[in-house]
Amino acid sequence: MLYLRLFWEFFKTGLFAVGGGMATIPFLYDMAAATGWFTGDDVANMIAVGESTPGPIGVNMATYVGYLTGQGEGGLAGALLGAVIATVGLVTPSILVILIIAAFLKSFRDSRYVQNAFYGLRPASAGLISAAGLSVAISNLFFPDVLAQGFQLAALNWKGWILAAVLWVLTNKVKKTKGLHPILFILAAAVVGVLWSM
Repeated sequence: MLYLRLFWEFFKTGLFAVGGGMATIPFLYDMAAATGWFTGDDVANMIAVGESTPGPIGVNMATYVGYLTGQGEGGLAGALLGAVIATVGLVTPSILVILIIAAFLKSFRDSRYVQNAFYGLRPASAGLISAAGLSVAISNLFFPDVLAQGFQLAALNWKGWILAAVLWVLTNKVKKTKGLHPILFILAAAVVGVLWSM
């Protein structure tokens, strides 16, 4: 039953998360609240890991959640099965839509209604991605538990602010580091995070 629900939750996410992997993030927060499989803080960690590993971030996060969820059900075999089921659930809607569009490509391409529908989806995608970015920023720059009691200095995550400021300066203002590949900044931030947690 767990695997069926895992497939269904990610099928819904894949069906409605229009705009790429980052658009899946608001759905993951909702899934965390609805299922209890992971927490909002886990989503922030998934984003960090998903962004720094090869492949689309949405698929990486689906695989990760499926692995963690299945692990509690049946050890390593359950974890692998959960990872596969969640990933298949996420990509199935896209595959179905592509097959349908391929079957009717000529009429879809010339249809004014389809063009207008895709035009209308752009703001929705931008809104989902913006909401995801905002929720990630809040969870990394503030302590949400303290912030819920009202804004105060104790709610600020000073380490997060310092790291964000340093990365912003290095990627925007310092000429020598401005052109470096983003993976170098991701690796440096990971090292800083490990050192700060010791």
